[in-house]
Amino acid sequence: MHVSREDLDRLFGKGYELTVDRPLYQPGNFAARETVTLVGPRSRLISNLRILGPLRKRSQVELAFTDAVSMGFDDIPVRLSGDLDGTPGAFLMGPKGMIEMKEGVIRAAMHVHMNPSEAAWYGVRHGDVMKLRVGGDAGVTFERVRVRVDETARLNVHLDTDEANACGLHLAKKIELVK
Repeated sequence: MHVSREDLDRLFGKGYELTVDRPLYQPGNFAARETVTLVGPRSRLISNLRILGPLRKRSQVELAFTDAVSMGFDDIPVRLSGDLDGTPGAFLMGPKGMIEMKEGVIRAAMHVHMNPSEAAWYGVRHGDVMKLRVGGDAGVTFERVRVRVDETARLNVHLDTDEANACGLHLAKKIELVK
């Protein structure tokens, strides 16, 4: 999950700062030591939901499809991070409080981060859609990999655990990103 300053204060106490557990691949991003408990529509819980930093303008929870279904989210939308209007909400519990997010629960759309020189090499622009071909015994082609271009980005495709498991990503010997 990504958390806003306001929600972090409510969950962990006023002025609380996230503690870096480990850096993530994109510069400036990190997995925090802090976790929360997510309460879904069927009152099912996901404990130890990791917070990712840095802080965001709005809090959001990104779930894989199977997690969403087990939590009771029947029609969770596939969205890019930050596109939260009209999405379902949920309750979150931290050590110092609880919040009700009115919206902000999504399935993260598969996307690729790249810097402008990488985008030029692939012949794409921010907002374009690419394909990701994963070879192997369970090989598939993902048709809607959204392009996110940023000056500080490092080339990296983000997909969720359901998508990775469906194509046997951990066994794949050939992976190709194409326009």
